[in-house]
Amino acid sequence: MKPYVLTPSQDSFLQPASRIDYEGALNAAQLEVVFSLDGPLLVIAGAGSGKTQTLVYRVARLIEQGVHPSHILLLTFTRRAAQEMLQRVGLLVGGRSDQVRGGTFHSVGNILLRRYGQSIGLDSSFTIMDRSDAEDVIHLLRSEYGLHEKGRRVPRKNTIAEMFSKTVNTLRALDDVIFGDYAHFVELIDDLNHLQKAYQNYKAKHSLVDFDDLLVKLDELLDSEAALHEEISKAFRYMLVDEYQDTNFLQARILQKLASPHNNIMAVGDEAQSIYSFRGATFRNIMDFPNQFPGTRVIKLEENYRSTQPILNLANEVIRGAEESYDKRLFSRRAEGAMPVLVRAEDENAQSRFVVQRILELREEGTALNDIAVLVRSSYQAFDLEIELGKRGISFIKRGGMRLMETAHVKDLLAHLRVVENPHDAVSWNRILMLIEGIGPKKSAQIVAQVVQEASPGPWLVEVARRMRSTGLAAFAGCVEQLNETPTSSPADLLSLASAYYLPILKQRYDDYPKRIRDLDHIQMIAIRYDLLQVFLSDMTLDPPNESVVDSEGELLDNERLVLSTIHSAKGLEWSCVFLLWLLDGKFPSSYSIFSNHELEEERRLFYVALTRAKHLLYLNYPINIYDRQAGAVLSRPSRFLDDVSSTLLDSWVLVDGGMSEYGINDI
Repeated sequence: MKPYVLTPSQDSFLQPASRIDYEGALNAAQLEVVFSLDGPLLVIAGAGSGKTQTLVYRVARLIEQGVHPSHILLLTFTRRAAQEMLQRVGLLVGGRSDQVRGGTFHSVGNILLRRYGQSIGLDSSFTIMDRSDAEDVIHLLRSEYGLHEKGRRVPRKNTIAEMFSKTVNTLRALDDVIFGDYAHFVELIDDLNHLQKAYQNYKAKHSLVDFDDLLVKLDELLDSEAALHEEISKAFRYMLVDEYQDTNFLQARILQKLASPHNNIMAVGDEAQSIYSFRGATFRNIMDFPNQFPGTRVIKLEENYRSTQPILNLANEVIRGAEESYDKRLFSRRAEGAMPVLVRAEDENAQSRFVVQRILELREEGTALNDIAVLVRSSYQAFDLEIELGKRGISFIKRGGMRLMETAHVKDLLAHLRVVENPHDAVSWNRILMLIEGIGPKKSAQIVAQVVQEASPGPWLVEVARRMRSTGLAAFAGCVEQLNETPTSSPADLLSLASAYYLPILKQRYDDYPKRIRDLDHIQMIAIRYDLLQVFLSDMTLDPPNESVVDSEGELLDNERLVLSTIHSAKGLEWSCVFLLWLLDGKFPSSYSIFSNHELEEERRLFYVALTRAKHLLYLNYPINIYDRQAGAVLSRPSRFLDDVSSTLLDSWVLVDGGMSEYGINDI
């Protein structure tokens, strides 16, 4: 992604009469959105209703009407989504789309803080930590603070990181977060408050920021100077925000500040697909948008281009039971189609065997494996099915596995480049040193404490290695000197130097190193596209590649793989046929959620998301006679979300076991 240039060459420019066929590409509601350019606008975009097409044409319309592209900000939840949209805009208006600002909240925050952060005391060469890096810092500080020595149970480092993150994303004090969500750690409130302050001080000292800081400090930046706030806001005169139902309170506050001079903001989202509260997203943002931006016009996109009407009828009926929503009803021009099927199985294994049998039948009928998905509420609910798929030789990919940038070997390699970009990055120094034979946590801490203060770390490390008589540290010191001697080299060149040093370590540490080397080769290919190390490292943290080779290996059947996925990971995707497992009351919704109205409502929305992933076929499966320890009861009834659904909207089947892999079906 190219750095922003916030001062355009001109405010507007004349364009010829429209040559874009809006009427041929958009329906009436979409046209209304595209031609409503000024003032606050909320677009309630139902599942499969063509919101991306609408966003693309609205950006094109703004440019066509003379708005300078650099004045347009398109915020999405992945930068890849923004890039794909802007490529499509380019097909409509040409190269002018290259000047549109497109990215995520965090990537925009990163770029603005690199440029203006010194006004709030932030060094422009700061390093962005991912969650695991942040957890390592918390673990280090927790040990230094002696929490383990107090004879009490203390939260794990990932739990503490989650606590700190919630204070940002929900705009609550740490005390409130602990009392509300972690009451069993109330006695540690004082200790955790001290730890949070130590964490903030540590990051400031070592020029580190975590994901949340990119938003916190952007918010702080906008409050720091009125003139600076005005300059940034004027640069973004037209703002388009995708997936608004997934924003948190802090993101909404940042948007209000950015839009305050002009109020030209369009938010697109679907309250019925608000399912990420565990990440800090709040359902309230999309419901309260008209109050946050007075004069808001609300337009609904209700025509669905994905699913058949029988599937939509069921989805409409399920979400109709929600306590609060924007009244909408999805419809499709494909009125005919198979009815969704509710399938009852005698137990979990019977459920798995039925799904496998039906998948094989669908494949024989011409449906590709990669056009079939099995969705679950929680990842563990697919374990039994995975065994059955293995028995029948059906290849699959499981969504929700380890991401490439979360793998130890990739983090190890990139740490070598991070200390070149930011010599104060104590987290990366420690990670590298712990790879060296003979250096443990205590010795690493001693070296790190000094090396972050050295102007020339390479020669200093050479001397330390000589005193320690450590050939491993000497080799690393040589690598550091090489990397620092070529600071103007491309990221790919620096990565090659670091790889040459790291590969022997990789081969010694991992039995499956050939697979891991392929991951490093993938990173090397990505690095070729970059000229600046800082931009490369930021992108690898903010918008990382998805899959690790280590996590996704497996023989393919005719180059196809069935998709196993949690519903959360499936949002935004679609398949010809969808199987939903464990639609058993007490499992979906879970017994944990039934006593919280807020959680129960989110479970309903999660169910709605699952239903609307299917294009043609939908199977809702549940086993019976399942003992649930949490509920202290045997579970046998389908989800309560179907209680008020008319029986005319579903076919109901009961499986009749006819052997290990063959079933007959009784209609109810």
